[in-house]
Amino acid sequence: MFPEFTLRYANFPERFYARFDPVPVKAPRLVAFNRPLAEALGLDLDAYDETAAAEWFSGNRVPDGAAPLAQAYAGHQFGHFNPRLGDGRAVLLGEVTDRDGRLRDIQLKGAGCTPFSRGGDGRAPLGPVLREYLISEAMQVLGVPTARALAAVTTGERVVRGVPEPGAVLTRVASSHLRIGTFQYFAARGDSEAVLQLADHAIERHYPELADIEPPGARYLALFEAVQARQAALVARWMGLGFIHGVMNTDNTSISGETIDYGPCAFMERYDPATLFSSIDEGGRYAYANQPRIVQWNLARFAETLLPLIDDDQQRAIARASEILEAYPGRYEAEWLAVMRAKLGLGEALASSDQADRELVDALLEALQAGRADFTLAFRRLCDAAEGEEQELVALFERAEPIQAWLAEWRRRLAQEDVEGSEIARRMRLANPAYIPRNHRVEEALAAAIDEDDFAPFERLMQVLARPFEERVADADYAQPAPPSARVFRTFCGT
Repeated sequence: MFPEFTLRYANFPERFYARFDPVPVKAPRLVAFNRPLAEALGLDLDAYDETAAAEWFSGNRVPDGAAPLAQAYAGHQFGHFNPRLGDGRAVLLGEVTDRDGRLRDIQLKGAGCTPFSRGGDGRAPLGPVLREYLISEAMQVLGVPTARALAAVTTGERVVRGVPEPGAVLTRVASSHLRIGTFQYFAARGDSEAVLQLADHAIERHYPELADIEPPGARYLALFEAVQARQAALVARWMGLGFIHGVMNTDNTSISGETIDYGPCAFMERYDPATLFSSIDEGGRYAYANQPRIVQWNLARFAETLLPLIDDDQQRAIARASEILEAYPGRYEAEWLAVMRAKLGLGEALASSDQADRELVDALLEALQAGRADFTLAFRRLCDAAEGEEQELVALFERAEPIQAWLAEWRRRLAQEDVEGSEIARRMRLANPAYIPRNHRVEEALAAAIDEDDFAPFERLMQVLARPFEERVADADYAQPAPPSARVFRTFCGT
C-alpha cells in the first residue's frame, strides 16, 4: 500500500534517535482517512482495504522498507530548557517521495512508550488525535504551511488523562520533523559534528538553493536567515486567522516553517490580543499577541546552536547572527502587513503607503476590541461592506461609532486602488474565510466521537472546513461564534 520508503534520517548515527517498533494495539479501527493526501503521497489506493489500513495506521503492521525510530530532541518549554525530550509516543516510519517529487515524513503518533517517554504511557487519547486531524487539515486549505493528517485509528484500548478515554493513533505527514529542539539536543552536548550533519540535512531537504554558498560559514548563516524568513511568514498567517498555537516551545518549532504539534491550539473569536486558551499556559507566554515575539525568541535559540558553524570566532559569529535576528521585526512586519492588506482589499503598489496602511489596520483592530466583535466574522462581513453592504458588519459591534468612523477612512483608502468594489470584495473573500474550526464546534465533534462513538459531527465539520472561503446557506450556523453557554475558555494538550 505504501510507496517506497527512503531512510535518510535512519541513516544518521544512532545517537540521533532510538530504534523503536510501534507497540501493537488491541483492536484497531480506521475512523478517518485522508484519500486526497494518500493519492498525493502515491499510496496504492487500488489495493486499499479498510481492515488492512487499520493495521498499517495503528502500527500493528510495519510497512516493508520502513525503519521505525523515535527522534531525539531537546527544547525550551515555556522558557525552561529540557536537554532531553524526544519522541515520547511518536514513531517515524521513514520518508516517501510524493507525486510532486517532494520528500515527506510519515509518522505514527500514539504508537507506544518509547525510550524518550519520560514516564508517560506512549499513547494518545482520541480527542487530541481528532483535534490535530481536523485543525491541521483546516489550516492546509486556509493556506497555512502545516503538517498534515493521513489517518486516525482507534485502538480498542483506553488511556487515562484524568478520566479514561478511547485510545487512538494519528498518522502524521510533514516536510520533516526537524525542530529547533533537534539542534539544541546536540548543541547542549557540545556535539558540533551532529549539529553540522543536521544543518547540512536541513539545507538539502528544505533549502537546497543554499547548498553552494561559500564559505561554509556564510551557508549556515544563510540557513538561519532562511528559517527566520519562513517562521516570520508562518506566524503572520496565524495572526491573520486569529490562530493561537498554545505551546510555541522550541521543540514545537519546525525548521521547515510548517505548523507542527497541534495541542491546545484554538481560534480566537472576540478580538482581544491577550487571548489564550491553553490550560498549561498560566502566565500567558503564548497568548495571541505574543506569538510574533516568541518566534524571535525561539529563533535566537536556533542561532545559538549554529554559532560554531558560522564562524570559529564566537564573537564574530554572534555579531553576524545578531544582525540577522535584529532584522526579524521588520521582516515579520512586512509579512503581517501583506496578510492584513489582503484582508482589507488593499493593494501594495501605492508609494509610501506602508505607514498609513499600518495605521488603518491598527485602527480596525482597536475598533474590533472596543466593539467586542468576532474577528473572523467581522472580516468576512467587511467583504460585503466593500460592495456597500455595511449593516451586518456594524451589527457585530457592541459600540458602532468606532467601526463607522473607521469605515469612512477605509473607503478613502480603497478609492486610491482604482478598482471596482465588486472586484475588491471578490479578492477579500479569498483572504477572509467564512468558516474556521470554531472551538465549540470542535469540542462538539470530539465529544460525540469520544462519548458516543459517533463520528458524524466530525465528518460534517470536516466537510464544512474543506471549503472555507465559499459561503453557503446550508452551513450558516458553522460561521457563527459560540453562544455564551458554549464558549470554550480552556483547551488541553492531551499528552
